[in-house]
Amino acid sequence: AASVTTRAIEEAAGRRLAVVRAMPNTPALIGAGAAAISPGSAADEDDLAWAEDVLGAVGVVVRVPETALDAVTGLSGSGPAYVFLVAEAMVEAGVLAGLSREVAETLAFQTMLGSSRLLVDGSSGPAALRAAVTSPGGTTAAGLRELERHGVRAAFLDAVSAAAARSRELGQ
Repeated sequence: AASVTTRAIEEAAGRRLAVVRAMPNTPALIGAGAAAISPGSAADEDDLAWAEDVLGAVGVVVRVPETALDAVTGLSGSGPAYVFLVAEAMVEAGVLAGLSREVAETLAFQTMLGSSRLLVDGSSGPAALRAAVTSPGGTTAAGLRELERHGVRAAFLDAVSAAAARSRELGQ
């Protein structure tokens, strides 16, 4: 639960209790989740290892201090919605450019999947991968210029910051 602190759970229990706070995301439903965990005051290495084993069955797990969980909420907790919004926009753009919705969905979704696999399984970072697809003066450069002109990068920065801020507000 976003913003429910380990301290609040420990106090509600009324006794010493090992609490590990977790922020998973919805891709865990298909074994591709991203989760972060933080220990409460009574949680030890065994408790953290147990939580990692449980959540690791449905994706990757990172350990962070509890103070970072609002940022995790804004990035990976809310992140699937951002990706889905981009997917919707890509499909609509494909339809606008003349493709059938079915073809646009197939191409957009597979492009997102393949690109994500390159990020996770490849040895290059996002900037290098983007550069490898961008020919000087080419079609990709023209498209990227429009995305930058419309502030897509700034919009993502603002979205993650807003979600993290909202998570902090909910915790107060």
